[in-house]
Amino acid sequence: MIGVAAGGALLVDYWDAPLAGAATDGAEFGFRDEVYWFYKSARPIIKPEEGARDLLSRRDNSVVSLPRGFEKESSLSVGVAGDLIQAEGLEQSKNVLFSNVADLLFEKDLSFANYESVVADDDIVKEALGDGRSFTMCCSKDQYSTLTQHNGKHFTVLNTANNHTFDLDLAGLVATQKLLEQDGIMNVGTPRNVDEHGRGNILTSKGIKIGFVSATFGIRRFKLPPHERHRIHVAKLCSKYVAPELELLKRQIADCKAQGCDFIVGSLHWGWEFEFFPRERQIEAAHALVEAGVDLLLGHHPHVIQPVEFYPTKRDPNRIAVIAYSLGSTTFGWFTAPHMMLSLMLDIELSKGTVDGAQRTYISGAKPIPVFRHHFMREGKLLMRIEKLVDHVAPAGKMPPSIQKMNEYAKLVLGDAYAR
Repeated sequence: MIGVAAGGALLVDYWDAPLAGAATDGAEFGFRDEVYWFYKSARPIIKPEEGARDLLSRRDNSVVSLPRGFEKESSLSVGVAGDLIQAEGLEQSKNVLFSNVADLLFEKDLSFANYESVVADDDIVKEALGDGRSFTMCCSKDQYSTLTQHNGKHFTVLNTANNHTFDLDLAGLVATQKLLEQDGIMNVGTPRNVDEHGRGNILTSKGIKIGFVSATFGIRRFKLPPHERHRIHVAKLCSKYVAPELELLKRQIADCKAQGCDFIVGSLHWGWEFEFFPRERQIEAAHALVEAGVDLLLGHHPHVIQPVEFYPTKRDPNRIAVIAYSLGSTTFGWFTAPHMMLSLMLDIELSKGTVDGAQRTYISGAKPIPVFRHHFMREGKLLMRIEKLVDHVAPAGKMPPSIQKMNEYAKLVLGDAYAR
């Protein structure tokens, strides 16, 4: 019945704007939510909610600059990617996957992404994935290695709080965290101990002390036993029944401030899948978190890109916070639909120094960079490589249809910031 209803909706192009009151948390799905989800997975939603249109005026990255009189003491380069998700045979693309975007990630002082495929032994992964149509997100150790490093260089920080964190129960998270620890990768959002719950993760690089706060909107399938509920930062960020719950994130922000962080990064696994613009309530929640102390907010989950907002804060007239509502999925199977292939990376520069006698750390540069997954054959093997979209854009009529469509989506979402 869901398939028939979704097929009928596609025939008449039923939705092009967000469906009011739709669920994004599987625990809240009803029949209409299922139909809507399948519809937009094939035909993404290209218009914002009426109340979210004001966001379109804050996509100009040229407003990011250091205040007059700022005396720089140090700087830090940051590269950011979206969801890292397994694909069958992905291990064959090791040291190939990121080869054309390594400068954006592995040549930076710090790199960040959302890691969304817990690790297990090959036989467990094979059983969990079944016929390949499972919604379970898990991968082998070889695939994990392909997703998290390039030529011996690893991501610095990975978010592990997402709706797939417990797809292989608690054991999957434990195995994943052990590997991340062995590789020297900080993971955020999944505390190991009770006393870590509600606290931020702290990292210092080049003299800049950075706090990371994280939460996911929900957990798929698995129910944590009462004595293990501290193992993930989860809050109702996108419920169709209640307003976004921000208390847990604000506790983490307060903890980062108490520990003297110069800069705070927020990681939110949230949003409505296959919609190119955030909902109005998300924008309000993002602004509330920024005013509470977040300086860079990184969103993931919708599997498509959403705008990057450059938001002048009320708490500091010199500060422009950067809010990436959804970076899309850097890797996500072998899908070829343009809206699923396209994702964003961020090229960020932080500067620490003094202004008006006070020490501050500001974002001194921020550029969203559209990228996409390119699939190709080499020596009889199907490989995946992330490409910068700009390297493939050509005059009208000379681009493959998929590149042309991704270029249209990038312009739709990023506005003039895409050209800079």
